[in-house]
Amino acid sequence: MEIQPIGVMRSCFGEKFATPRQPGLCPSSWGHISFHEPFRGEDFLRGIEGFSHVWVIFGFHETHDKGWSPTVRPPRLGGNQRVGVWASRSTFRPNGLGLSLCRIEGVHPSADGPVLLLGGVDCIDGTPIYDLKPYLSYAESVPEARCGYALDAPLALTVTVSKAAEEAFRKLPARDQAILRESLSQDPRPAVHDDKARVYGARLCGVNVRFSVDDQVTILEIESQ
Repeated sequence: MEIQPIGVMRSCFGEKFATPRQPGLCPSSWGHISFHEPFRGEDFLRGIEGFSHVWVIFGFHETHDKGWSPTVRPPRLGGNQRVGVWASRSTFRPNGLGLSLCRIEGVHPSADGPVLLLGGVDCIDGTPIYDLKPYLSYAESVPEARCGYALDAPLALTVTVSKAAEEAFRKLPARDQAILRESLSQDPRPAVHDDKARVYGARLCGVNVRFSVDDQVTILEIESQ
């Protein structure tokens, strides 16, 4: 079977680093799906306004060419313990496909057809989209489900803004400020990193954010891209 992208995701995440590892962990995050020809007609989205959430099937386009392995090291296990790739949500998969449950925020008309507005996304800007399926709570909500080694949501760190970054942070729209706080609170560092003196950088909401991680995350600097 051959598949082709039906559209592309434009999102607040400029790169893989600092993008949440799961959807919903950064509820303020946003993504807009623009559709390719011949999938731009309004008929494709007819009735979607009746749903609150949608499953997004996408491609891990930045890691797919790096190959895959039958076992991977999930960050939730410290990056040292291996599990089977089917027992993980690793990006290094044979077919390079991802699945995210996102919040529908509306449909926006444009010169190139309707654009689907989403919230709570975990896709980087430029992600190819392969399919969409509305979420059905009666069939897909399983409160008693077991979650293996990922039983609980990851612990969120406190995020503070240094005096040097305060002015630039205040100039950001409120939603962008929330995205920076929510995304960085997830501690985006690789699981094996624990250098409290190291300064990291991430592209979020169209700016370059430099930060450090100790017992909390400190935003040190915000620069325009």
